[in-house]
Amino acid sequence: MPFRSIPRPRIVRVRGRSMEPTLREGDLLLALWGGSVRPGVIAVVRLPPDATGAPRPLSIKRVARVDPDAPDRWWLDSDNPREGVTSFEVGSLDPGDVLAVALARVWPRPGRVTTRHTP
Repeated sequence: MPFRSIPRPRIVRVRGRSMEPTLREGDLLLALWGGSVRPGVIAVVRLPPDATGAPRPLSIKRVARVDPDAPDRWWLDSDNPREGVTSFEVGSLDPGDVLAVALARVWPRPGRVTTRHTP
C-alpha cells in the first residue's frame, strides 16, 4: 500500500482583493495542506508563471468545478469578478497545484469559511 502524507494545518494570510467579499486583505485562515478538494471550497493554489515566465505567489482561490475538457484537473475562480487571476486566464490546474483547503478564518473575524455550491 503506498504511503500517503498526513494532512497538515497551517495559517495563511490573504493578500489582495480577489476573494472579496468572502475574504479580505489581511485575513488569517486555517488551511489544511493535503486536505480533500471538492467544488466550492476555497483553496491555496500554485498558479502557472505569468506571461513573462515569472513565478506567481501562492494564491487563494475558489475551486469552481472539474474542468469539463480535462476531468482530472480543477477550474478556479475568484469571488470578486473585478479582481484576480482565474482559470479563464491560466487554464485549469493539475490536482498537485491545489495545495491546501481553507477550513476557517481565525482573524480578525473568526468563523467558518463558506463553501459555495458551484455547477
